[in-house]
Amino acid sequence: MLGLGRSPRITTAVAVFGLLVTSAAVQAAAVAPAHAATPHRVLFDNGHAETAGNADWIISTSQPDPLGQDSTPSAETDWTGALSSWGVALQKTGDYSLKTLPSGSSLTYGGTAATDLSNFDELVLPEPNTLFTTAEKTAIMTFVKNGGGLFMISDHTGADRNNDGYDAVEVLNDLMSNNSVDSTDPFGFAIDSLSIGSDYPAAVGDSTNAILHGAHGTVTKSLIASGTTVTLKPADNAAVKGLLYRTGYSGNTGAFFATSTFGSGKVAFWGDSSPIDDGTGQSGNTLYDGWNDTGATNAALALNATDWLAGTSGGGGGSCTAAQLLANQGFESGATSWTATSGVITDSSGEAARTGTYKAWLNGYGSANTDTLSQSVTIPTGCSATLSFHLHVDTAETTTTTAYDTLKAQIVNGSGTVLATLATYSNLSAASGFTQRTFNLGSTYAGQTVGVRFTGTEGSTLQTSFVLDDTALDVS
Repeated sequence: MLGLGRSPRITTAVAVFGLLVTSAAVQAAAVAPAHAATPHRVLFDNGHAETAGNADWIISTSQPDPLGQDSTPSAETDWTGALSSWGVALQKTGDYSLKTLPSGSSLTYGGTAATDLSNFDELVLPEPNTLFTTAEKTAIMTFVKNGGGLFMISDHTGADRNNDGYDAVEVLNDLMSNNSVDSTDPFGFAIDSLSIGSDYPAAVGDSTNAILHGAHGTVTKSLIASGTTVTLKPADNAAVKGLLYRTGYSGNTGAFFATSTFGSGKVAFWGDSSPIDDGTGQSGNTLYDGWNDTGATNAALALNATDWLAGTSGGGGGSCTAAQLLANQGFESGATSWTATSGVITDSSGEAARTGTYKAWLNGYGSANTDTLSQSVTIPTGCSATLSFHLHVDTAETTTTTAYDTLKAQIVNGSGTVLATLATYSNLSAASGFTQRTFNLGSTYAGQTVGVRFTGTEGSTLQTSFVLDDTALDVS
C-alpha cells in the first residue's frame, strides 16, 4: 500500500463529517470514569429492591456513605447489612471509597449527582429485584463501555423477593438483551433459568488469573445454596471466560462465576447471592453465612474480583513498575517494532500526522481491502494496563447512515485469536483532527504476552481513511 496510490483519500468537507457522528460514536466519546490510582471508587446498588424479603444486600444502613455509621470499622458488625463483611474488608485496605445508591434512587451516567456512575470505577449489582429503566440500562452499559467495572450477582430463578413478577435472572438478562447501547449479547453470556439446590463449584486451573490468584488469596471453590449459572457464548464475545464451574460442567455450560469485557470496561458474574451473605444484617431477615463458609473461598473471590473490576494496581498478584511498553509509539522509525500491511506506516502527505511526519494510515483506497497493524507486548505480572492512541477518521461517505468501512481495535493472543474487541470505528465516526481514545485493560492480561492489533476493512467504492498516531500502552 503506497502513499501515492491513495488518491481516493480526499479530505474534503471534514467539518461536515463532525455532524454525522452516530449515537454510538457519541457514546464512545462520552464522559469516561476517571480512574484514580487510589482510592478506587465502588458504588453498591440498593435502588432495586436489594433488601426485599429476606435479602439484605447492603454494606451499611448509612447511605449513601457507610462511614456515617462507623468511620473506622474493624469488624463486620460495625456496619449493618449482610454485605458488611465485604464492605468492611474493602474499607480496611485503605484503597477504596465506597458508596451506596439508596432505595428510591436511580442509576445515572454523566449527571451531577454524587452517586452518578461517572464518579465511580465499579458498580456492584447484588441481586437486583426490579427491572432497570430504559435510562438506567443506557447508563449502566455506557459506563461499562467507557471503562467501568460491572459486578453482577444473581440468585436462582423464581427468587422474586418483592413479588413484582421479576427475579434477578430476568432483571440481569433484560439489562444485557434489551438496552439502547448494545443488545446483541454484549458480554458473551446469558444467565440460565435454573434453581440449583447446593454445590461447591471449583475454580479452573489458571495460575495467571488475577481473580483466582489475587492479593486477597487463592480461590479454590465457591458455594451454591440455591443459585444459577450462565451459558457462555464466545462467538459473540471472545473475551468471555468461566472461572468456576458447577460440578460436572465445563466449557460453555455451567459457569458459576464468569468474566468478560465490553468496550474498555470489564464485567464479572456470580450465580448466587449466598456466597456474599455474611449472616449479619438488619433484624427480621433470615440470613446465611456464606462469606465464611469453610468449604469455599468466597471472601477471596469477592475481594479479588472487586480489585480486578476496579482496576487496582497490582491486581495480578505482584508489584508493578510504571512503564510505557509500546516501541516506536509515533511511527517515526518507520515499521520498526510493528507488523503492518505494506505502506500502512508512512510519511505520505495525503494525510497529516498528529506529531512528527510518520503515522499509520489504514485503508483509504475507495475499493474493497483490508489493512492491519499490530505489535506484541508482554505485560508484567502485577500490572494494570491502559491502551491509548490518537485516531483521525476521514471519509468520502457523505450521504449514508451505514457503516461501510470499519476499524477494529483489539487485543489478541500469540496465535492471533481475539481476546477482546475494545472498539469498532467506521466511516460514521469521521471528524476533523485527531481524537485520543483510551481503554483501561486493568490487570486482565498481567503476566501475558498479547498483541495490540488494528484491522481496517474497506468495503465500499468511496474511501475511508483511518489514521493512527502517538500510541501508548502504560502499565502501573
